[in-house]
Amino acid sequence: MLCSDQPFQVFAKPVGARCNLSCTYCYYLSTQTLAGQGAAACMSDTLLERYICPHIELCKDSVIQFSWHGGEPTLFGLEGFRRIVALQKKHCPEGRRIVNGIQTNGTLLDEAWCEFLAQEGFAVGLSLDGPGVFHDQHRVTAKGQPTCGEVLDAYERLQTHGIATEILCVVNAFNAGHATEVYDFFRQLDVKFLTFLPLVEPVLGGGVSDRTVPAEAWGEFLCTIFDLWQARDIGRIKVQIFEEALRAAFGLEHSLCI
Repeated sequence: MLCSDQPFQVFAKPVGARCNLSCTYCYYLSTQTLAGQGAAACMSDTLLERYICPHIELCKDSVIQFSWHGGEPTLFGLEGFRRIVALQKKHCPEGRRIVNGIQTNGTLLDEAWCEFLAQEGFAVGLSLDGPGVFHDQHRVTAKGQPTCGEVLDAYERLQTHGIATEILCVVNAFNAGHATEVYDFFRQLDVKFLTFLPLVEPVLGGGVSDRTVPAEAWGEFLCTIFDLWQARDIGRIKVQIFEEALRAAFGLEHSLCI
């Protein structure tokens, strides 16, 4: 078995590309049928154990990190994640600690889910593209219904349970021109961890889609938010792209692999 002296991260997708939403910019939608649907598309307990054991063995840090992605990983079910945690505890060496992170659209995070996530110390990445007028432009159900209200309800429950929550905001051609409104919205939610992701959507034949954020607009968006952040929120809100740029500027090791 190989081992690593360097920290590493693996994104595991327990239900593959399956999702309960139909976001217009999702690059996984076209792959949902590759592994089938239903139980056949989920990781079995045998497969979970075959993944968890070598992951633990490979990692030599005192803290072993697992990242659960999708699609929408909560489709694996609360009982499925209870089995994941049970397997991790079964194989975790004495004196070491396992930390789980889950990236979710939040629409399935009810009270039972939040109680579990808090009890087991999960960190949560929650997708939210700003106020409803922007979020609901692209992040919709299969029937085209808005989801912002459900996501905000989930965020409130996560905060009530004291769960560390990072907001992931996709910046596209629609919300890029409203940087101040987007940032103030997150400030009002008392967001502590914030990541902005530029939408770059290739199309067949070359070029990018109309939803893609133009390079200049992306730069202006970041510059506007940086000015607001450095004036009011350094040390209060961690904006990933700024934190990483500053670490590099001061000769510190960055924490991203991309």
